[in-house]
Amino acid sequence: MITKLSHCCYYVLDQDSAKEFYTTKLGFEVRSDFVMGSDFSAKGIRWLTVSPPGQPEVEIILADPAMGHDDETAAGLRTLLAKGALGAGVWQTDDCHKTYRELSERGVVFLQEPADRPYGVEAVFRDDSGNWFSLTQRHSA
Repeated sequence: MITKLSHCCYYVLDQDSAKEFYTTKLGFEVRSDFVMGSDFSAKGIRWLTVSPPGQPEVEIILADPAMGHDDETAAGLRTLLAKGALGAGVWQTDDCHKTYRELSERGVVFLQEPADRPYGVEAVFRDDSGNWFSLTQRHSA
C-alpha cells in the first residue's frame, strides 16, 4: 500500500545554479547533496534534494536530465527546459500578493502577476532552468 509521496523530480539545466535559486530565492533547504559513485553510473550522478522549510518530509530532486536517460533523451529534456515548456507544480502560500512581492525582490521572474481565479489567487513564475510553477493562495472553504 502506498502511504505518501516522499520525493519528486524536477529536471534542471545546472544543479549548482538550481541549488542557489531554490535556497536563496525561494528559501528552500538542502536535504541531500552527494554524488552516487560509479556503481550507479559510469560518471556518477549528483543526488541533490531540497524542500520548503515547513515540509521536510517531501524532497524535490533537482536532477540533471542525464539521470536515468540516454544522451538523446537528456538533450531533448534540456531543450524543453530551455524553452520553458515544462510545468513542474503548484506551490501553496497563505498570501499570494505578499509572496509575489518577496520573491520578485529576490529576483524570481514571474510570467503572471497575482490574479483571482476560481480556486484562489494565483501567480506564475519560472525557476532558473525554465520550469514554471503556479504560486497559489487557495480560497478559504
